[in-house]
Amino acid sequence: MTEEEWTIPDVAVAVDLAVLTVRAEQLQILLVERGIEPFRGALALPGGFLASAREDIDGAAVRELAEETGLAAQDLHLEQLRTYGTPDRDPRRRVITVCYLAVVPNLPVPRAGGDADVARWVPVAEALAGPLAFDHSRIISDAVERARGKLEYTTLATAFCPAEFTVTELRRVYEIVWGEQLEPRNFHRKVTGADGFLVPTGEKTLRQGGRPAELYRRGPASLLHPALLRSRASSLEVTA
Repeated sequence: MTEEEWTIPDVAVAVDLAVLTVRAEQLQILLVERGIEPFRGALALPGGFLASAREDIDGAAVRELAEETGLAAQDLHLEQLRTYGTPDRDPRRRVITVCYLAVVPNLPVPRAGGDADVARWVPVAEALAGPLAFDHSRIISDAVERARGKLEYTTLATAFCPAEFTVTELRRVYEIVWGEQLEPRNFHRKVTGADGFLVPTGEKTLRQGGRPAELYRRGPASLLHPALLRSRASSLEVTA
């Protein structure tokens, strides 16, 4: 390519946030109703353009999260998912978006703001079944698969839980995110035997009914050893 043929593409940079939680026994994602065109009135992931040429990408994600949902980044697990840059993904112009995956315990209904008219939790299966703005169906599918995979070899599952939780509550996180049933005794043995995964609080709870259940909190480990492996079926069924 000659120097005359070379042109710097005119692109905009945005951030989007795929915020997942376990709520009402379902894996749910935070969506906003867009208050502006394009796709005004459609459901979409919270996000937006960088505020200036000097704004940091991670900082933009934190700002958009607070502006459009009222959630604070320090209250959740936040990591970069991937970058999406298909030329026609936004009808306004060429837009490259850096998407973030966030995981939170069950929280109250978020507060909408910024370019969003309404913010609400939506079951993932319902979100993927209906029309969404831009390429957000693809992003949601990728986010769910990332979360499912990380539950196998990291301690991410505890990010779906409150500060103190039972093994049964933790198991339900795995079952809901993976979309499969797990054998209770085998699961209990694996998670309590994994080095640094769970720390007993010394307290018990009756909130599940029946016998008092031990309460745990997240341990210092970030990687899970040995890994907990899901079935092949759950890895193929995104909306299970």
